[in-house]
Amino acid sequence: MDSRQLRYFAAIYEESSLTRAAERERVAVSALSRHLANLEAELGKPLFERLPRGVRPTASGVRLYEHARSILRSIQLAGADIKENKTEVVGEITVGFAHSAVKAISLPLMQHVSRVHPKLHVHLSEIFSGTTAQKLASSEVDLTLTYNPLPDPRFRFKPILEEEVILVGRHEIIGAQDPIEFDKLLELPLIILRQGLNARAMMDDVTLLRRIEKSAQFQINSVAAIDGALLSGIGCLIGTKFLLQEHLERGTLNFRPIIRPALNRILFIGELSDRPATFALEVIRKICIDLIVEAVKSGRWKASLVL
Repeated sequence: MDSRQLRYFAAIYEESSLTRAAERERVAVSALSRHLANLEAELGKPLFERLPRGVRPTASGVRLYEHARSILRSIQLAGADIKENKTEVVGEITVGFAHSAVKAISLPLMQHVSRVHPKLHVHLSEIFSGTTAQKLASSEVDLTLTYNPLPDPRFRFKPILEEEVILVGRHEIIGAQDPIEFDKLLELPLIILRQGLNARAMMDDVTLLRRIEKSAQFQINSVAAIDGALLSGIGCLIGTKFLLQEHLERGTLNFRPIIRPALNRILFIGELSDRPATFALEVIRKICIDLIVEAVKSGRWKASLVL
């Protein structure tokens, strides 16, 4: 198995057609078919089902694509990294941020890169924390800012800040601003931000999470939809001040600290543990950390640094 075979395989997978893959790679269909047959023979398993029009990956094909994507991404990054000179950072990097991180540092990140590293291409996307492992493992992102990730030897996660988790909603739903006990808030019409595969990003205590999930009337994957639900008085949210800062400052929403127990969540910066960092990755990692530190110290982001 070599990089060319993997590149051809990935093209077939993404195009779902040998003909379109051959056009994309600028090779003959017969050559592409031969490489695929050799790869299937080497692995001892079919990678695609042949259909009347195109192909469909088998379970083995889906699994191999996850590896191929990561390997091809590493090769691409290695080439860009070696070609780079000491005075100018070039290449590209893909970063995936939780919503709060996008809100806090995406604009200053782009402004800094545009001004200081004009030849560095940054792909920025908002991701739910529950999908972080999948996106890092498949090389959809090279760097991530995520909350409370599960321990996994495939990744390096470094804690950056800790936020208090509070109860947010209209005054007539949650009452006065005095602290509320955890058991009492479970009696309210709760809404939670689902965060992809699970709500772990809201807090790290699995037992408390299960109680919240069981009590929540709505579990939503859209910050915009949650905004509308809170403002209309449908329910209340267990979240952070920063997430709904504008509404709290205007007084359209109220908040109550949570006690017995107090709740918090930790933001981590993460990357693949077995991939050497490129100059581009090191630069973006440092910029992200510096911008978060500045946001916390200036008071824009109500949190405590844990670096």
